[in-house]
Amino acid sequence: MIVKSGTLGGRGRRTRAALVQAGREAFEERGYDAVRVDDVCARAGVSHGTFYTYFGSREELFREVAATVVGEMFTASVVGPAAPGDPYARIEAANLLYLRAWAANSRLVRMLEQVAATDESFRGLLLELREVFVRRGAEGLRRLQEQGLADPSLDPRLTAVMLGGMVEHFAHVWLDLGEHADERTAVAALSTLWARAIGLTPAPAWQPVPPPARTDREADMTSASTKGAGS
Repeated sequence: MIVKSGTLGGRGRRTRAALVQAGREAFEERGYDAVRVDDVCARAGVSHGTFYTYFGSREELFREVAATVVGEMFTASVVGPAAPGDPYARIEAANLLYLRAWAANSRLVRMLEQVAATDESFRGLLLELREVFVRRGAEGLRRLQEQGLADPSLDPRLTAVMLGGMVEHFAHVWLDLGEHADERTAVAALSTLWARAIGLTPAPAWQPVPPPARTDREADMTSASTKGAGS
């Protein structure tokens, strides 16, 4: 019988978390098709039977890993109250944070997309996970429209889907395929295109500005992703 996460005690939660982390590492290193349940068990230091106490299959584990990654990306790209109140500055900050979150997690996101292409259940998961980003973008645009700062004729949801797709695709081309652009220029260009597309008033000029300082860990992850893309 699979134990539901909501009913787990402290030890059970730690074991389940260890399996998710082990699965994440295995999928990142070996790819979805190459990973077996035994690989995950060995990494987590648990028995084969213990795995099935928490997950019904490798596929179920991958769903959990994917949901965890997208949740982390969403949290990492949230523009908090400390950011400037200027709408363009907040768009710029959101794009910067998203690109850095993608750099840290791009391999698993692309893996989910590949699996979703042939598995209908994963396609539904991918759409569900992307919905959190679409909803946030739509809500932000709706607020700007209410304030008279954005084109009121735009459909908030469709606009969020389209502009979010632009940023996501650029992140893939830039970080995974090796398109050459420094971070400041990339963020400024994306933000200018986004602002102009929604009719942000006043429309900003395309001028790269210094991004917020990032941690050493974020810098290392971006550097590693860029190197991997160009290799």
